[in-house]
Amino acid sequence: MLLDETIAAISTPQGEGGISIIRISGSNAMEIADKIYVSPKGKKLTAVKSHTINYGHITAADGTILDEVLVSVMKAPHTYTGENVVEINCHGGIISTKLILARTLEAGAVMASPGEFTKRAFLNGRMDLSQAESVMDIIGSKTSLTHTIAVNQLEGRLSKEINSIRDKLLSLLAHIQVLIDYADEDLEPLSDGEFLALLDESCSSMKKLLDTADRGRLIQSGIMTAIVGKPNVGKSSLLNLLSGEDRAIVTDIEGTTRDAIEEYINLGDIALRIIDTAGIRDTDDIIENIGVDKSKKYMSEADLVLFMLDGQKELDENDRFIMDNLDDRKVIAIVNKTENGCAFDPQLIADKFTNTVMFSVHHSRGIEELEKTVKALFDMGSIGTDNSNIITSIRHKDALINALGYAKAAKDAFENNIPQDMISIDIENAISSLGEIVGLTVNEEVVDKIFHNFCLGK
Repeated sequence: MLLDETIAAISTPQGEGGISIIRISGSNAMEIADKIYVSPKGKKLTAVKSHTINYGHITAADGTILDEVLVSVMKAPHTYTGENVVEINCHGGIISTKLILARTLEAGAVMASPGEFTKRAFLNGRMDLSQAESVMDIIGSKTSLTHTIAVNQLEGRLSKEINSIRDKLLSLLAHIQVLIDYADEDLEPLSDGEFLALLDESCSSMKKLLDTADRGRLIQSGIMTAIVGKPNVGKSSLLNLLSGEDRAIVTDIEGTTRDAIEEYINLGDIALRIIDTAGIRDTDDIIENIGVDKSKKYMSEADLVLFMLDGQKELDENDRFIMDNLDDRKVIAIVNKTENGCAFDPQLIADKFTNTVMFSVHHSRGIEELEKTVKALFDMGSIGTDNSNIITSIRHKDALINALGYAKAAKDAFENNIPQDMISIDIENAISSLGEIVGLTVNEEVVDKIFHNFCLGK
């Protein structure tokens, strides 16, 4: 990528819509736009004030009008990329949008690569790497919770905490370097207690962040949730209810669901990757048995198991078999078909499972209680309402693990009277690992990989 090139791309989804936006960024953005833009008053975009919207037309090379447009002009450095930016707002539509982009490229712009606008914002110091990554998290948010976390990171909340930890470690490193470089000077060193206190504070802050990583993964990727139970308890009906569509076939015939069906759904502001499994029972049907084996596999691997029971029937050996195989799992027992009471004592289930919800798929009753129970089970009730940071990126998690490991090694070395120059190596490595999160010490290959996953035009 050459920063001296002026780039262009379509920044809105392709297809029919109210408007489309072609974004141009670079030192020659206004000059390039002026080659294809005609103002009814003869204005030139290079002469207008920054952050203004200008009415006119985009024309073909022969002067033919391609579309009526509004053109936003934003001059560096107060723009998204930190460069001169022009955004052409035209009527939404595949043809007009592509024609205007083609004219922009003819006028001297080059096609932007995926994520290049945000990459330029990072390289020009408009945002750090963690903030840049949050842009795609905002775009890809599937729930209000993932959106809130992404917005917090875009505002720099995570960056601020990471930089605070780095500053503590940098002060320790500076202290060691001064003592080594000016050993003959009468300098007052930090006491052992002060040195260890700063290391402990740094380790504690990193561990606190790492403790959020498992929840962050579930928030970002969705809680892998297996719906299990014997045949005809309402598993497929529950999937259809939560997804809002007839995703699974529902009949009164036992064994209708033979294979697992996966659906990504929102339960309030929680994302679930729900897997509707085949009913678990003893059967001579070879194909159904394959489905049953898959159900058992999903049951053992899922983050959450929704164990469904038929409230109109007494518990049988199939129910009890499933119950006996759910030890050490996060389970919510859902007693379905309870609109007319329950055929067995619900306390039998409550004694086995802490989290039990009385449900009626037919009457859509119990959804709010289910959402509340999931939130409590995964400790998600306060996320988004407090000011704590949540680690949702595997890259950030790995960097924190490395940084914490080096900081602990430095602490152990200090307590064992290892020479300070050796301790400084571990502290330097910890600082470098933290720098990878905000992009201070990350290599170009990693940066390219991150932005390659961005959508075109962002």
